[in-house]
Amino acid sequence: MNEDKINDMDIVNQMTNQEKAQLGSGADFWHTQPIARLGIPSIMMTDGPHGLRKQKEQGDHIGANQSYPATCFPTAATIANSWDKELLGLMGEALARECHSQHVSVLLGPGINIKRSPLCGRNFEYFSEDPFLTGE
Repeated sequence: MNEDKINDMDIVNQMTNQEKAQLGSGADFWHTQPIARLGIPSIMMTDGPHGLRKQKEQGDHIGANQSYPATCFPTAATIANSWDKELLGLMGEALARECHSQHVSVLLGPGINIKRSPLCGRNFEYFSEDPFLTGE
């Protein structure tokens, strides 16, 4: 084991309960709270089931503000129906490049869930109702 490598559990064990709670609440809609005492920076996250959606102005929870231009990828259901894992991998790499170029550390997507009911309003974010296909 590399001694220079930081052990995540060592950091967690050094954190107070308040600092741990801070990780579960944001500094604003799209940034985590930093923990300066331990050198943990604030990071940015954005929505992204079908591509990066980084808002230009102050973020809001409904996405009414303008966003920076980004690629809009096909829905998860469309990609799943191709059964092409290599294509999905290439899409993930492209999403990673866009996130990196916009200084985004966490992309909130894709949604990994099983379509259990046709009444679910977020089915477009999920791969399939088939557990085998979704698990692939």
